[in-house]
Amino acid sequence: MEAANFNGTGVALITPFHKYGTIDFTSLGKLIDYVIKGGVDYLVALGTTSEAATMSDDEKVAIVDFVVDKVDGKVPIVVGLGGNNTLGVESLIKKMPYHNIDALLSVTPYYNKPNQKGLYYHYKTLAGASELPIIMYNVPSRTNTNMSAETTVKLAHEFSNIIGIKEASGDLMQVQKILRDKPKDFLVISGDDSLTYSMIGTGAAGVISVTANAYPAEYSAMVKAACNKKYKKAIELNFSLLEFMDAIFEDGNPAGIKSALNTMGLIKHNLRLPLVKVNVQTANRIKTFIDTFKSPLLNK
Repeated sequence: MEAANFNGTGVALITPFHKYGTIDFTSLGKLIDYVIKGGVDYLVALGTTSEAATMSDDEKVAIVDFVVDKVDGKVPIVVGLGGNNTLGVESLIKKMPYHNIDALLSVTPYYNKPNQKGLYYHYKTLAGASELPIIMYNVPSRTNTNMSAETTVKLAHEFSNIIGIKEASGDLMQVQKILRDKPKDFLVISGDDSLTYSMIGTGAAGVISVTANAYPAEYSAMVKAACNKKYKKAIELNFSLLEFMDAIFEDGNPAGIKSALNTMGLIKHNLRLPLVKVNVQTANRIKTFIDTFKSPLLNK
């Protein structure tokens, strides 16, 4: 799988649930059809937005099998597989059924708070275990550990199957250092929807997006325009979604995007504890945006 296949817009799929917590595969199938029709370039299953942390191993396997069958080769598929037990993740990678999966997305270890040397050896171990390309995922707001630009670049240069990083530090200086020093084909992928336009402007390859669950056409068009240096169109699309991007993260992810998808009639607004629905004010803010949104694409 060439790294170039992960340019553009990836969507971090939510997992729809029934009222009593079982996976709603019918709604998941509808959502997959919706985002592919909207023009996303690839799908990410079992990412943070999927609530994978609350799932059993059997449920994770069932979701991957379902996504692979539903997608049927239309777009590449990335599967989230990470954790804070390096040897445990290594074991899972070795057991991974690789059929029709194109890459792994693996988050930096959380809770343990490893230093930069620990992060380096964590990913070195995973690189040695994986037959698939690996996209690292740096999200210190969730893990409480930031992987430095220097560590990212060192891993990128030393391991050919580490093909990119989903960078969600929110630090544009760190992003620029990675972009300056990385290997030519190494992908820097935005993990912050509201910063994607700015990151692409400095050389990022695209995004793994939460927003694209709800507005795949508009968000994918923004990313494509920015990547093609059509900045006037890109900034218009970006600004049109700015209020939405702010609102869906106001009371936690994926509660916000699930509130939006519920308002749009795509899923029911069910989450697994410890997550709960967004508060009334946030839900109303999201609904107001959806009810009044006028897509710039309609004017083209």
